[in-house]
Amino acid sequence: MHAACFTTPRPWSAAEIMQTLDSAFVFVLTEPGGFLIGRVVAGEAELITLAVDPGARRCGIGGQLVARFLAEAAARGAESVFLEVAADNLPAQRLYARKGFEQKGKRRDYYRRPEGARLDALVLGRGL
Repeated sequence: MHAACFTTPRPWSAAEIMQTLDSAFVFVLTEPGGFLIGRVVAGEAELITLAVDPGARRCGIGGQLVARFLAEAAARGAESVFLEVAADNLPAQRLYARKGFEQKGKRRDYYRRPEGARLDALVLGRGL
């Protein structure tokens, strides 16, 4: 599913996902048609990746996963959360804004497109 959802940033391989899940700080949330990987360390949570099947988008799956992420992060002791999103991913930015995230910074040329062009990442965050 990750490969069907991403070109920028590039999709993760199954091995990369499994390696990420090896950490005791990492958790996965699933809904039919989507999943989210997050982590909580030292009072701060990161939404690592969120993938919703392209055929199931705009049905509320992403919003449900983000809401569950915020609840899980708080339950694990996080006081704040952050994520990075591609600067041109307006649907994701709107979703995160609806969940209370605000831009906190920018990582210039953070992502590389398949053809080699660079793209900024917006750093979004919020308190819990």
